[in-house]
Amino acid sequence: MDFKISNCNNFFKVKGILNKNNVSLFNDEFNNIFDRVNNLTISIQDIISMDKYGVDAILELHERALAKNKKLSIIGSGCKELYDHFKTETAA
Repeated sequence: MDFKISNCNNFFKVKGILNKNNVSLFNDEFNNIFDRVNNLTISIQDIISMDKYGVDAILELHERALAKNKKLSIIGSGCKELYDHFKTETAA
């Protein structure tokens, strides 16, 4: 399945498989996003799977939001790998 990102205003939907082969598309889309917006919502409902590189890309986006004091919301229950990562970080 292809990886796609669609958006309307500050709401982005990501769909497909986010992995090493296409993580650059994700990074390019969100490279300087917090220079343009204060609030960002990303739906991961349609993410089928995500490898370590995909999880790291979302984690880096989260860290940039915190560093710039911006609001990032990740919604949807589509990706177990990301959920497991944040669950582990919270418990640690």
